[in-house]
Amino acid sequence: MAGKTGSTPATYSPSPATRKKKRTPIGDADWVRPDNRSFYQCRPAYLRTGAVSTAAGSAYAEFGNTKVIVSVFGPRESKKAMMYSDTGRLNCNISYTTFATPDHGQGSDNTELSSMLHKALEGAIVLESFPKTTVDVFALVLESGGSDLPVVISCASLALADAGILLYDLVASVSVSCLGKNLVIDPVSEEESYQDGSLMITCMPSRNEVTQLFITGEWSTPKTNEAMELCLGACSKLCEVMRSCLKDAVTDSKE
Repeated sequence: MAGKTGSTPATYSPSPATRKKKRTPIGDADWVRPDNRSFYQCRPAYLRTGAVSTAAGSAYAEFGNTKVIVSVFGPRESKKAMMYSDTGRLNCNISYTTFATPDHGQGSDNTELSSMLHKALEGAIVLESFPKTTVDVFALVLESGGSDLPVVISCASLALADAGILLYDLVASVSVSCLGKNLVIDPVSEEESYQDGSLMITCMPSRNEVTQLFITGEWSTPKTNEAMELCLGACSKLCEVMRSCLKDAVTDSKE
């Protein structure tokens, strides 16, 4: 399988410098996360490219129970371009399989998620490199295990790179949930179901640029800063895993 990062999924938790002392868990001092991770520990990430042979580029991502596949097609002639344009267009679509989750079956309206994927990726793509044409990004969530959108965004960035689309940098995305007084990174579905708020950052680590910041709920300034620090640290680590995946794919293609 081209593009594997290895037989064991890679981890991308924030570096020790960004971690802080664990605070008292919600309600019960013995409370632990559903998958037994520490509050600041991300799920193991498995990534590979070349998952769809008929696409210009593709990638598969598995973060715990969240499984996503993204296909990229184009650049193709843009039907909406009535006149010459110096920049290309990006079209994004996110859908769920019927068995992904009870809440997101086939036919569900994922317009908002698709729009957020578009905003997260657009700033990282050199649109001038394919004028008057369109690149299509189709993401399919095979299994929803939590933090679906960050996984889709990161997987889509990998698929774009696999398709040879010119990027300013790879895009990595990580979210944090606020549960009472605690922050937990890379939340699973159960944690998201009773979170008080969430914060998601999408960034280009090598350029130190954020392409999207999405916040729900009420956040204090100190807690916002802490959540952003956790996300940025994890994004940087995740991007290293993504780069390793692309390097492995090139190595495998030469063998």
